[in-house]
Amino acid sequence: MAAPILVFVLLSLASSLTFASDPSPLQDFCVADNASPVFVNGEVCKDPMLAQATDFFKSGLDMPGNTDNRVGSNVTAVNVLQIPGLNTLGISMARIDFAPYGLNPPHTHPRGTEMIVVQEGTLYVGFVTSNLANGENRLISKVLNKGDVFVFPIGLIHFQFNVGKTNAVAIAALSSQNPGVITIANALFGSNPSISDDVLAKAFQVDKSLVDHLQALFKMNN
Repeated sequence: MAAPILVFVLLSLASSLTFASDPSPLQDFCVADNASPVFVNGEVCKDPMLAQATDFFKSGLDMPGNTDNRVGSNVTAVNVLQIPGLNTLGISMARIDFAPYGLNPPHTHPRGTEMIVVQEGTLYVGFVTSNLANGENRLISKVLNKGDVFVFPIGLIHFQFNVGKTNAVAIAALSSQNPGVITIANALFGSNPSISDDVLAKAFQVDKSLVDHLQALFKMNN
């Protein structure tokens, strides 16, 4: 009986680790030491006796981001890189500004779930499920107005689009100190070095000349 019990315990531990996001802190705080030469999965802590209020503070989120770009949006991130005191706390946030008809393009956060609240304007938002058993990918989407909240599950492709004629603003909270972002089009067509156009042409079922055009476009914009 000992062997089955041991297997069950190991599987339970593995399951709990699988669903974990950022690791739980083992002290009050672990202010990131950005000057440390040591590389770890996260950030090295500085001496807690040296912690200051500025380690837990950032101003300026009331200021609109510059949306004068090809997609008409701007993300102002507030993660461990901006607030060292977020290290090990498993949370971050962002301000997202949209010009009229601006788009926060389809992207994923590999390390965090995102929740947004619309502060101004009207946004069409959505995410796509992972591959279903029938081979489909289901789109779950909704039009949001001021005060509405929407959740994008960790790792899933999602987007936000300003469908109004005025500027829009959303505040996002994310369940990681450094959730990361992969903008789908940029990653596929703007990678360095480039992905083979044979691969992308077959994946998207288009002619290689179109792939070459998109790669040139995204390389230039990146």
